Amino acid sequence: MTDFISFPFYDLFQENGHVPQIREKLPPLLTGVRRSILEIGAGTGLITTSLADWTPAEIFALEPSAGMRAVLLSRLSARPELLDRVTVLSCDALSVDLDEPVEAMVMINVMYALEPDYRRRLWPVLADRLEPGGLLVFTWRAGGPPAPRPLQELESRRVGRHTYTVLSEVLGSDGEAFEARYLYRITENGKVIDEEEIVGHAYRPVWEKLEPELTGAGFVRADAPEGLLAWRLA
Repeated sequence: MTDFISFPFYDLFQENGHVPQIREKLPPLLTGVRRSILEIGAGTGLITTSLADWTPAEIFALEPSAGMRAVLLSRLSARPELLDRVTVLSCDALSVDLDEPVEAMVMINVMYALEPDYRRRLWPVLADRLEPGGLLVFTWRAGGPPAPRPLQELESRRVGRHTYTVLSEVLGSDGEAFEARYLYRITENGKVIDEEEIVGHAYRPVWEKLEPELTGAGFVRADAPEGLLAWRLA
């Protein structure tokens, strides 16, 4: 596993990345949700604790990565009032087993990690775990995979005397898949003191593929702000 390489950088950059937008756009979609939410790909809990602030619902936070779960549980330990309301699940999304269907499901920045065959198998599983009329919300970017591009800096943050920088390049794309290279760099006074590299594949399905997969699993599209897709189980 190489995902541990990005752990020291994760919260630093997500708080300046998609998280503020999600905290603005997601709450109105959850109006009326009071009983239960399944969060798929909870990560370090940046959205998990917000879900708990926005709704009175019981939350099932699914995160397969042990490293991410460790940070998530640490975040929950700092919020003792949530310890009776948030359950952390370590299973894969295809094997999630709940006592009863949930009212809503949330997937933030998870779609890019789902291989096409896995994604197609996932929708019927989620439909089976969601109550009729229940809500499924996830982030999505139109336009398919990005074109190849050279290495460029995504963001840089200073912590004490160290500067944490993430750089990336897109090496190539094929269909809805693309290969990307990431550099996680720590410097002090301009000198590199640590640098790690990750090369892997990600996925950005186009609407023409995504829409029939979801409707075929019994979902009907609902209104949502730009950057999010919302669906109701028919």
